[in-house]
Amino acid sequence: MLNALIMIVSAMIIILSLLQSGKSDGISGAFSGRGGLNLFANTKERGSEKIISNMTLVLGVVYFALIILVRIV
Repeated sequence: MLNALIMIVSAMIIILSLLQSGKSDGISGAFSGRGGLNLFANTKERGSEKIISNMTLVLGVVYFALIILVRIV
């Protein structure tokens, strides 16, 4: 039962991660040095982006808790 729940949560995390918009130039920007590395940029997510980001965070915490629960049980 828990293994099936873990698979469902992990599939949902993958789908939500793919739905998120890219926030960087990607690999080409990393190797060419364009745009710089701005780790502490103050970017605000709004609307559906914020909902998807929050859902991904919550599902990540649920996934972590399920893995711990499986190891205990």
